[in-house]
Amino acid sequence: MYFPEVKNNPDKYLQRCPESVKKWLKQLKSAGKILLLITSSHSDYCRLLCEHTIGNDFEEYFDVVITNALKPGFFSHTPNQRPFRTLENDEEQEALLSLDKPGWYSQGNAIQLYELLKKMTGKLDPKVVYFGDSMHSDIFPARHYSNWETVFILEELLGDKVTVPAENESEPLEKKGKYEGGQLKTPYFISEQWGSYFMDRLPGLENAEETLVRTWSCKCISTYSTIAIPTLEAIADLPLDYRFTRFSSNNSATAGYYPSPPRALLPIEESVTMK
Repeated sequence: MYFPEVKNNPDKYLQRCPESVKKWLKQLKSAGKILLLITSSHSDYCRLLCEHTIGNDFEEYFDVVITNALKPGFFSHTPNQRPFRTLENDEEQEALLSLDKPGWYSQGNAIQLYELLKKMTGKLDPKVVYFGDSMHSDIFPARHYSNWETVFILEELLGDKVTVPAENESEPLEKKGKYEGGQLKTPYFISEQWGSYFMDRLPGLENAEETLVRTWSCKCISTYSTIAIPTLEAIADLPLDYRFTRFSSNNSATAGYYPSPPRALLPIEESVTMK
């Protein structure tokens, strides 16, 4: 029921890509960056979504499109286990021994994709920055198996917006993104049933006070993400050479959140324990 319903009523379920994001993608290509679209959706559904959200010219935004990628296996499987396949009228064709040129492919694996990127860039060790909104299918496998830089798109940050203190700002005002320095009106709130996405409250024994601990999800964010952002639109207006503060063992556990950390983590940043 899901796919036929979306296909029949795309305006009811899909949001248009902001013009700022489309402009940003074009800027990246103009700057010589190679853009990849990797989705576990089949080619016909991917085309439907992209034509509706980006436009009929969406293929012009990307150098390589990979559908039916079957993530997270795309990152963990070998070429023999998961070869790339060509497509003809959205039907998968023969398996490929290697990728020789940009284009639209199905299934595949990160190992052969990286070999193609070496050819396209002329570099022995090209740097990949991978954007995704699933820790399970995107962020963890891309970092763990491929050691790519990862940008976690985390909608929960929209409901926990705070303003960055002036002393923590790493860029001048003229390099600010559209979400910096202001509050957002959003429908995202802390769940009445589950509480904060980032913090748990553990009851104390007998008369002891309750303890605040970071959730497992919160720990994964700082472990496997380079940075975490609420939406692509949050960074689309930034200069391409903007220097983000990343999650690392040398920085605080909240350093990689852009444009600012969730409020739940700020008061107890130094003393909180891991769950």
